[in-house]
Amino acid sequence: MFIDTRRVESGTHVKAAVCIIGGGIAGITLARELEREGVDTILLESGGFEPDDQTRDLYRGDDVGIPYTFADGCRGRFFGGSSNCWGGWCRPLDPWDFEKRAWIPDSGWPFGLDTLMPYYKRTHELLKLGPSNFEPAWWEKAINRQDVRRFPFVTGKVRDTISQFSPPARFGKLYREDLRRARNVTVYLYANAVNIATDAGGKQVTQIDVATLTGRKIAVSAQLYVLATGGIENARLLLASSQVQKDGLGNDNDLVGRYFMDHPRLQSGYVYFSREWSRNKLYDIKYHYMNSAVSAGGTHIASQLALKEDVLRQEGLLNARVWFASIFPGEGSAGAQALFRCKQALLAKEQAGWRLRDDLMTMAAHPVDTFGYGFTRLFQPRYLIRGVRFQIIVEPAPCRDSRVTLSPTRTDSLGMRRVCVDWRLADQVRRTFDRTLALVSDELRRSGVASVELDPPIEGGTWPSSFEKEGTWHHMGTTRMHESPKSGVVDANCKVHGVSNLYIAGSSVFPTAGANFPTITIAALTLRLSEHLAMQLKQRSGSSQERAGLDAEGNGMLAAARTVFGAPALRRGALR
Repeated sequence: MFIDTRRVESGTHVKAAVCIIGGGIAGITLARELEREGVDTILLESGGFEPDDQTRDLYRGDDVGIPYTFADGCRGRFFGGSSNCWGGWCRPLDPWDFEKRAWIPDSGWPFGLDTLMPYYKRTHELLKLGPSNFEPAWWEKAINRQDVRRFPFVTGKVRDTISQFSPPARFGKLYREDLRRARNVTVYLYANAVNIATDAGGKQVTQIDVATLTGRKIAVSAQLYVLATGGIENARLLLASSQVQKDGLGNDNDLVGRYFMDHPRLQSGYVYFSREWSRNKLYDIKYHYMNSAVSAGGTHIASQLALKEDVLRQEGLLNARVWFASIFPGEGSAGAQALFRCKQALLAKEQAGWRLRDDLMTMAAHPVDTFGYGFTRLFQPRYLIRGVRFQIIVEPAPCRDSRVTLSPTRTDSLGMRRVCVDWRLADQVRRTFDRTLALVSDELRRSGVASVELDPPIEGGTWPSSFEKEGTWHHMGTTRMHESPKSGVVDANCKVHGVSNLYIAGSSVFPTAGANFPTITIAALTLRLSEHLAMQLKQRSGSSQERAGLDAEGNGMLAAARTVFGAPALRRGALR
């Protein structure tokens, strides 16, 4: 059931067994799982079913570190959350991404890949993926095309990996009817959580204070609470909930908001393929993204290049992924950008301020660039390609000083302090860019696939102009997971250390980020969390029933005693 909070009377206090804050991938997944368990659940969503600029504005803040775009277009503050602007890439983290790696300070998860694997498998139905299979050889055979082939890897240092594409699943549309018909889940739209209230000691959440942009205020109480508002907003709401703990909730060790991560991305170098490999689509983002030629059984896939685990260990490198990006006629022009935005619109991807009419006029004003880019993209004539570059993303090393804080002066229309994002990247990230590209280039030369012209190294220098100021829209790490409260905000079950009934879902709990796309891991962690919450509620229910049984037994004894001794004797404590 859906309720427009703007129509709820101010001062209303509603209750449920579980309150979920945030209607994105984590929040909707959790709500659906709790519905199956018959758990009375309230889900709070800041926006409605469509984007609006007043709600979008609540996400805006200041970048105070590396120049960084993190609001408009990079996140979606309406039902479905960031699934509304998601590209659909899916691949589980590598096994070593979970391990404590001696050359990466603060690395390591409380559990390994084997713990998450059953949940990764379950995400395939949720995210509308293909088989739970990421073996490159299997997909090459299943596709069976001459222009979709794996490279021969001869150095023993480089491997290829497979990613699958979700359609992509827009959760707000895909699962809207499920929640509309739900018997146990109530979704409050336009409901902005502005404070997490606790008891006097800050050890137990007592209610969520909710406000609408129209001035209505309500409260929600539950047995368990789950914060699922994204890698930036999770930290923001904890820091803003400072009525009892002045530094924010769950922040006894000054960790909330720290270790902010995103995957840095850039283009570099030029790749000159041999004739045999010049038409291969498997590793080129211009050809493998949602391309029916690079698919099997209705599942679109893509392949990326990566270094093997022993090479990362020997070289002291972070994880990374490399693929190619062909340069088309008109690349980067106003007409090409307008055409690309129209394609994104066909994928139902949120684009702040996008208007079809404006882009049609832009394309009409730049016909040559628009036609050249569109024709090459559609028909893929290799003779029109103006070059091929590497595109690479690198795992961000955990950095304590990369963080989300609250603005000392700026507030939003709800009176909440806006965020300041200080994105920092360690020197190890730059070295990983350089060495990964050098080793991949050497592999291409030795295998006869291509010759390569590398850009100058970036270690010790400045970021190149191709460095993406919006990262990859993967906001992670600000409420990191660790068994010790001195090193993490949440424990292995995603419960906030020191708070008995508050949990966090989403990529903010990632201790490290790997070099893979976080959505599938968010979904897997949420499925695991749903089982834990259901178990906790059953245990609480069992304890309540036991107490009720003892109370009933005691009342029976009291009644019998009254018969024998009379009420005055009981008042004097005759049965003590």
